Parts: sequence; C-alpha cells; structure tokens
Amino acid sequence: MKKIVIGAAALVTAFGAAAQTEPFNLSLTPDVAVHDRITEIRGITLSLWGENPQHSFALGLVNGTTGNSAGLSVGILNYADGYKGLQWGVVNHTEGDFTGWQGGPFAGLLGSAVNYAGGTMKGLQVGGVNMTGNLTGLQVGLVNYTKGSGPGIQIGLVNMMPENIWFDNLPEELAPAMILVNWRF
Repeated sequence: MKKIVIGAAALVTAFGAAAQTEPFNLSLTPDVAVHDRITEIRGITLSLWGENPQHSFALGLVNGTTGNSAGLSVGILNYADGYKGLQWGVVNHTEGDFTGWQGGPFAGLLGSAVNYAGGTMKGLQVGGVNMTGNLTGLQVGLVNYTKGSGPGIQIGLVNMMPENIWFDNLPEELAPAMILVNWRF
C-alpha cells in the first residue's frame, strides 16, 4: 500500500510540473533561464535566446516556442512548432501551421528577410522571401512560394503555386509561376 501511495504522489507531482505555467520568464539561453524550457509562459518573456511554450509577448534576439504557441514574438529570429499571432523579425520560421502575420523591420520596410510556415499559413506574410506548405491568405514579397494552395494571393516579382495549371482554370487560378501577381480561389 505504501508503494501505491508513493507512486501516486510521484505521478501527481510529475503531471503538476508538466502542466506548470508562469507569467514571466527571463533567459540568456533556454537552459539558463528563470524557468526551464518545458514551463509554459502566459505573460512576458524577455531573452537573448528563449524557448518555451507560450501564450505571451516575447521580446528577444532569438524567440523560440515549442508546441502550439500564440502571442507576439519580436526578435531577430522567431521560430516555433506551431504559432498563432504575430511574428515580427528578420527571419520568422514556423515548422507547422501558422495563423496571423509574419513580418518585420527588414531594410526599413514592414517585411522580414525570410518568412517560412511549413504547414498551412492562414494570414499574411510580408518579406523578401515567403514560403509556405499551404497558403490560405496573402503573400507579399520579392519571391513567394507555396507548395500547396487553398484560396490565396501572391504579390511580388516571382510568385509560385505549382498546383496551379497554366491558365486552364481562369479566373479561379492563374498559373504555376507568374510575375507580379498569382492566385488561386
């Protein structure tokens, strides 16, 4: 009986630690921080390089999030597994789905150098190079690329939607590659 009670107490403690949230984090690196990298931050994160699951405002040189996070990330490099909100940086990278706006203060413009969303991007990407797995929204940049496409518009020098067929389905879709503008509805 004693072993069962000790085992149950250990499980409760482990699950409590895994589900812990904090309102503030300060970090030099993910391992040199006020809270460890598995603690979810719901509030403000200030860091040189931070990496926590978050629903917060993150300000730092490198802002990383694990799992599906949300909020506002402002930094040189922002990266996430999945993100909802605003990523504002020179390079924004979301491995999975992204909903919101990826942009930044690059070259005095409202665009990033590079924006990437590996899954479905629902929203707006503004940057030099914009790439997404599946576009549902708007890409504005010098080079825009989407592997797959839902309803979306690309505005830029080079716009690529490989699933489009050359002028066959006008006005719903334009072409697999086009200068100035491309779309699929």
